[in-house]
Amino acid sequence: MNVLERAIIYATDKHQGVYRKGRKVPYILHPLEVAQIISTMTDDIEVMAAGILHDVVEDTDGTIDEINEKFGDRVAKLVATETENKYNHLPKEESWQMRKEESLVVLRNTNDMGVKMLWLGDKLANIRSLSSGYAEKGEDIWQLFHQHDPEKHLWYYKSIAEALELDLNRTGAYKEFIQHINFIWPGTFTLDKERYKEFKEYSLEGCKLIGKGAKGSVYRYNDEIILKVYNEQNTFKDIERETYLARSAFVAGIPTAISFGIVSVGERYASVFELLESQPISELISKDQSRAKYYAKIMADLARDIHSTDATKINLPDYKEEIFAWISGGVAHEDEEVTEKITKLVTDLPDVTTMIHGDFHTGNIMMQQNDPFLIDMDTLARCHPIAELAGIYMFYRGFGDLDPTFIEKFMGFSFETCSEYYNEFMKNYLQTDDEKKIKEVTDKAALLCYTRLMRRVYKQGLELTEEKAKARDHYMARIRELLKTVDTLEF
Repeated sequence: MNVLERAIIYATDKHQGVYRKGRKVPYILHPLEVAQIISTMTDDIEVMAAGILHDVVEDTDGTIDEINEKFGDRVAKLVATETENKYNHLPKEESWQMRKEESLVVLRNTNDMGVKMLWLGDKLANIRSLSSGYAEKGEDIWQLFHQHDPEKHLWYYKSIAEALELDLNRTGAYKEFIQHINFIWPGTFTLDKERYKEFKEYSLEGCKLIGKGAKGSVYRYNDEIILKVYNEQNTFKDIERETYLARSAFVAGIPTAISFGIVSVGERYASVFELLESQPISELISKDQSRAKYYAKIMADLARDIHSTDATKINLPDYKEEIFAWISGGVAHEDEEVTEKITKLVTDLPDVTTMIHGDFHTGNIMMQQNDPFLIDMDTLARCHPIAELAGIYMFYRGFGDLDPTFIEKFMGFSFETCSEYYNEFMKNYLQTDDEKKIKEVTDKAALLCYTRLMRRVYKQGLELTEEKAKARDHYMARIRELLKTVDTLEF
């Protein structure tokens, strides 16, 4: 027997005597339905087997180790992504939100198509049942669940749909999923999401990579067109939001390129920009590094324009939350006293309406006929400008602390030129030649920079390699040194 057949027998035994919630239907029919849905998207029997087994650990005495032993490592890992932490010390209704939020983090951070198809198979089977029950019972249906608030269920299903859309929007399973959401919560999604949508196909063959941002890579397609190709984990919600932010920033007076469409690039999607005879500033500096100071002034003027724009004109997130995430995900694993000090410094920053770009470096700004244009707007936020300067310090100095070649590869020009660029940028941004003042602000930016870099150290888990341990020691030493003199992040 193959792995799928063995999984059916094993799951049938484990779920024996159990019935679907609110119905006298043997539970095993649910995982069988999940596997059938998955079979409409792939021929991979290991993913189908994971569909059969996806509730074994959560609802029976089966374990991940047992599944690993019987069906292999890949099947076990797939099942693990669909297995919630039960929080047995809490009532189900109290832990519902926490369990769903944790599981969504797993889905949003995966690039594994098997995981995404498994999720869609399970959630489509669930919402089919929910939709049928809703048609019969109406709003009374919610009393059958641990979570009685229908808006919470909408949040969960909508979040799943948004996370899966970029990769699975063309499948019949996804279209049906959207239809059921719209049946229970009318108007949640536009009707075009329920129908097949053809995207123009673009190929990156022969295209030149000209920049990288937080959400994707930018390519020169031809003399007229630039493509921003989004990373695998990005959703249509991310793409649509960036388009909205770019248009809103343009209206507010920020020079930015506006996407005129979305196309497909293999299994990913890209925004299309028309930028004639334009080049990223990083590329221009790499061709003539003596021009670094010239472009540093242009960048400083652009940063000042952004930071003088009222962020209340656009619905922007508070970047402080991002900084707090750096703290909790990095220094908090190392030193409680340091954590408290940095947290207080960030907390004491005044709540402002200042717009910041959030990913401001020479790879994200194009020059077209001597005018700068931003091409990466998904990180737009509101915060005190020191948050922006922390990123700039990281791009042109911090990244090069332990390995100058890293910053050279990222920017495309030498570490020495990066330092020269940074010094000139700060002089022009702060509009002063006072070295003491520049150092004072630089120290504040550096403190946040190393806090951010500490988060990068721990981003893949608490177990550190020798290289990451070395980085941790260096960054923590710099943070402790800077905390001796930095008593406020304002300037």
